[in-house]
Amino acid sequence: MSLAFNDSTMQTVLFDLDGTLIDHFTAIHTSIAYAQTSLGLPVSDYALVRATVGGSLPVTLERLIGSEKVEAALPYFHEHFNKVMLKEVNLLPGAEWILKSLHAKGYQLAVFTNKFGDHARAVIEHYKLDRYLMATVGTNDTPYRKPNAAFTDHILNLLETTPQHSFLVGDSPFDFQAAQVRNFPAYLVATGSHTVEELSKSTQAHGIYENLYQLGSSVFKLETPQATHSL
Repeated sequence: MSLAFNDSTMQTVLFDLDGTLIDHFTAIHTSIAYAQTSLGLPVSDYALVRATVGGSLPVTLERLIGSEKVEAALPYFHEHFNKVMLKEVNLLPGAEWILKSLHAKGYQLAVFTNKFGDHARAVIEHYKLDRYLMATVGTNDTPYRKPNAAFTDHILNLLETTPQHSFLVGDSPFDFQAAQVRNFPAYLVATGSHTVEELSKSTQAHGIYENLYQLGSSVFKLETPQATHSL
């Protein structure tokens, strides 16, 4: 199902970060591999890590190495990630286009992510996307993570908006659930860990798209750059 954005009633757009606006899978994989090697554990391959990411870093690590080893792995992960996070990262196609276009149309935009807040803001500033955003909120900025309702309430209160005037753009069931807990629409893109088919089976999102260009043109009626018309 796909519903067009209603300009007269919705004013705030919350964007997930990893898998939605940026591709950070290489940095995440190499940092997890460094942690695993440092602890004498088998190294997970890239495909497995990419398929496992979601929920938060501790959740991802727990799936890969077991809950009892997460606390020991986290310092190694951060040691490596802090070195490579601005080297092994790319903007996903359409990321700056959709933020710039929506900002120009007067929408209030924010990043709402389970990525560590400091890491998220570093990447956002690296790409100068903060000029389009009212806020970037992530893990460790509050005691909560998506899809905890208190985390959703926090970002809405911070932006002084309501569920009736908001919706979310993400790439995972966690994003859908983070909107669902306060009953506002979520639109998803298959640019992260899940395919369109997987997202269709695991969520009841208002719309599921191959990429941000398709989402932007379908939901917001934005004109896409000429080179993307074949997408």
